[in-house]
Amino acid sequence: MMREHLDAVLATAAPAAIAVSGGVDSMTLAVLANRLLGDTEIAILHAVSPAVPSAATARVRQWADREGWDLRLIDANEFADENYRSNPVNRCFFCKVNLYGTIARHIDRQILSGANLDDLGDYRPGLEAARDHHVRHPYVEAGFNKAAVRALARDLHLGALAELPASPCLSSRIETRIAIDPELLSSIDAVEAMLMQELRPETVRCRMRHDGVVIELDAKSLEDVEDSASLIAAIARLLPAALAGNPVRLEAYRRGSAFVGPKP
Repeated sequence: MMREHLDAVLATAAPAAIAVSGGVDSMTLAVLANRLLGDTEIAILHAVSPAVPSAATARVRQWADREGWDLRLIDANEFADENYRSNPVNRCFFCKVNLYGTIARHIDRQILSGANLDDLGDYRPGLEAARDHHVRHPYVEAGFNKAAVRALARDLHLGALAELPASPCLSSRIETRIAIDPELLSSIDAVEAMLMQELRPETVRCRMRHDGVVIELDAKSLEDVEDSASLIAAIARLLPAALAGNPVRLEAYRRGSAFVGPKP
């Protein structure tokens, strides 16, 4: 019943443009919509940015080739926005303002997002920007939470994509009010890619905080680290010169731990 409702929502929204980040939610929505309605009715837009993990962009390209998407790579130009670069508590609002504004200028279609019901329970300033740009959230309209999205991905036979861990944008790794800098984001991406290769963790975050660099790992991966000194040295070599000498430490993963400050 939920799937039929979702199909109906997508049909009424078409022709549409889906904002795809590379995560399981928006990727699954893109696969379903394209299979259901075809690439003349569905355009897939992905922002290529220093804040987007390189693995996410590679994943989008791979699935676009596999599924025959009308994929359009865009620059949301968020780094031209001082409100975004200054990294306030509601940074995500300014990110999405730039993203949805760019999509609207690029293509005159209904914009769809991969937000689900669980997202409504979190502090998500990006949803305010979505409302301002009249973005629709098909999963929310059809009653899908995160678990239902993953179940849908399995039903669509999307393989490993269905189990893809959550991985927010790289700017979320930088503690509130530390300025967002492309070089810093590139280092974060490089550190996390190296750790994924070396440790194969379930979860990894390279956090830039006011008191140093913190590598967060899931409990099992943290326990399995045998030579933390060598690992920390390897991490330090990937950091920008501006962070040379800053302490690097390993900690257990905590969701949203770089977010500091009251919600506006």
